[in-house]
Amino acid sequence: MKNIFRIESVADYNKLNGLETFHPLVSIVDFSQTVINYSEHTHFYYGVYAIFLKEVNCGELKYGRNTYDYEEGSLVFVSPGQILELVRNNSKVRKGWALMFHPDLILGTNLGKQIRDYSFFSYDINEALHISERERKMILELFDKIQFEVSQPIDKHSRRLIVNNIQLFLDYCMRFYDRQFITREYLNKGILEKFENELNTYFKSVKPQELGLPSVAYFADAFHLSANYFGDLVKKETGKTAQEYIQLTVMNIAKDRILDISKPVSEIAYELGFKYPQHFTRMFKKSVGMSPSEYRNLN
Repeated sequence: MKNIFRIESVADYNKLNGLETFHPLVSIVDFSQTVINYSEHTHFYYGVYAIFLKEVNCGELKYGRNTYDYEEGSLVFVSPGQILELVRNNSKVRKGWALMFHPDLILGTNLGKQIRDYSFFSYDINEALHISERERKMILELFDKIQFEVSQPIDKHSRRLIVNNIQLFLDYCMRFYDRQFITREYLNKGILEKFENELNTYFKSVKPQELGLPSVAYFADAFHLSANYFGDLVKKETGKTAQEYIQLTVMNIAKDRILDISKPVSEIAYELGFKYPQHFTRMFKKSVGMSPSEYRNLN
């Protein structure tokens, strides 16, 4: 991979953009103040958390197979270990903000324990958060509070105040994503219908015997979505996790097939993709309240 920059620390990113580092673990970046020290087509490996707020369409971000020409007023979230590609457009002005913080900043804090709950850090680039003008103003106010603390001499209160403001910012982003799921309800309904059809088609084919029980990632990939985004979408629309939805469908199909007394339960288990019939029996009993054999005899 050519032209790859490793952003292992906040200082690495600041240096790359010609900025001074005021705090070793966190930084607020104003892109209008940056000096470009890399080529137009560059890959970045991130060892830090990064949130980008772009106010002017100024280039393309690529993550994996997806490209997102991110528009004004959108937020992109990056977690440690991700590699992004930037295709920069020199004809457009750089304007926007970024929040960078190292994982060490939140070690042992409430945010550190809950960081995985902010699943949007694992969304693909094309699943960015698009914010309203009112939401944008609120985000910039929180950035100002963090920037104020970062620019002050470090004391015993600094870390707690910075981390608390970052967590407040992420909580608001969670709310904004919930709003985005609601405003895209019609589109989401279409994906759920496709999910239902794909599930039924899967179990009518030989795929269960060849591939086993389908995973959430299998269907997310079919719809060109990240597993986290797809899972959150299903949960918001149905109240069930995508995995629970798959298991419920499997059990409904199983109840129908068990009524065919010409097939032993073990054969039905293999047809549905279970490697071991005992696993199928345990799942069925947990879901239905009785064993497959008891259900068959009851009917």
